[in-house]
Amino acid sequence: MKKTVVLDIVALTPRVIGEHTPFLKKWIASKKQAVVEPVLPAVTCSAQSVYLTGKWPTENGIVGNGWYFQDECEIKFWRQSNKLVQAEKVWEVLRKENPGFTVANLFWWYNMYSSADYAVTPRPLYPADGRKLPDCHSQPMELRDKLQAELGQFPLFTFWGPNTTIESSKWIAEAAKKVEEWYNPTLNLIYIPHLDYNLQKYGIDFSKISKDLKEVDDLARDLITFFESRGAEVLLLSEYGITSVSKPVHLNRIFREKGWIQVKNELGRETLDSGTSAVFAVADHQVAHVHVNDHSKLSEVKALLEKTPGVEKVLDAQGKKDYHIDHARSGDLVVIADADSWFTYYFWLDDTKAPDYARCVDIHRKPGYDPVELVLDPAIKIPILKIGSKVLKKKLGFRYLMDVIPLDATLVKGAHGRIPESDLDKPLLVGDSKLISSDRIQPTEVFDLILRAVRS
Repeated sequence: MKKTVVLDIVALTPRVIGEHTPFLKKWIASKKQAVVEPVLPAVTCSAQSVYLTGKWPTENGIVGNGWYFQDECEIKFWRQSNKLVQAEKVWEVLRKENPGFTVANLFWWYNMYSSADYAVTPRPLYPADGRKLPDCHSQPMELRDKLQAELGQFPLFTFWGPNTTIESSKWIAEAAKKVEEWYNPTLNLIYIPHLDYNLQKYGIDFSKISKDLKEVDDLARDLITFFESRGAEVLLLSEYGITSVSKPVHLNRIFREKGWIQVKNELGRETLDSGTSAVFAVADHQVAHVHVNDHSKLSEVKALLEKTPGVEKVLDAQGKKDYHIDHARSGDLVVIADADSWFTYYFWLDDTKAPDYARCVDIHRKPGYDPVELVLDPAIKIPILKIGSKVLKKKLGFRYLMDVIPLDATLVKGAHGRIPESDLDKPLLVGDSKLISSDRIQPTEVFDLILRAVRS
């Protein structure tokens, strides 16, 4: 079996490869490049699960970065158990063929409790006093301690939120190199998320994202050079492309105005009660799963959505089949935004009644994806003073609320999730021409290409 590395650089597309990525431009030119037709929704969890199983969401069950858990009547995003993926993984196929095969999974999603030999994934600590502390989870468990002893604590607060930097991606890259040196796995899966952040904040604006592109280029050079020096076959991959947007669409506010959303008053603030709402949307970038608990309203809801500005398509039962997303976890309707729009999770009509988590980085509590978490509230006059006072409370052991996120969705300038029109904005796969024979592949074919690379 051939040592293989799959390097997943999020949001890397032909459009952003150029003068700001000199190494990648030259390296890609020496290889074979193919466009990957995106899965719907074109988001991290769905894309990675298709790549690693060779199955569409219809079969593997990963219909987004989160969904409505109908048996619990709760919307949950960014769950981590690999048991949620309902299909065999590529490494399981390879292990059956050769018991000596091993795999290391560095930060690809659903990376807890899997059958991977070595795995590392973000996992904060939540002490009973209300604090949130940076940490990670690993298989075997002692790997976490070994890595953090070598590299320092995993920089969780630069992995997501308004303080994101290249440091978290650098930590992942260094961890991948350490795992390679210590364990020598046959297959390395490495996730580099850095480009995702400022592309969502600024869209395709090279005056603002050129630094990020250069940083990722330097990191890619380091990783590719390291693994190629060890005789590895390197496959470069991305999950989706980010395009510029300007129009947030508040589906739950539209449903609220129709009287279909049920909210609960919690200490003067409103929270969404999905179990008793007649209709609600689980917003996930440019795709939303709309659940219609009152099925008598299904045709009315579909008609309303079809005339909503910013909505491009409304998929019913047949439409979901056409896009390979007809799974029990999907909404009764799946809504796709137009090229200039994206969907918020917002359900309140008065910002003074927004839930306390709305102004925080709180990816697990929010009933939908919130890219505004990447932005520090511009209304805060002296951010360093406000944040510093909250950090001091944290260090002293007091309860605190890191409410520094704005409620202005127009601040988001880049999005993904729909299938873009231009190949320049689609994900790519780059590798040896002996492995990649076509200029265009389906996302399910990535699975086969990984198998082929390792078997070569």
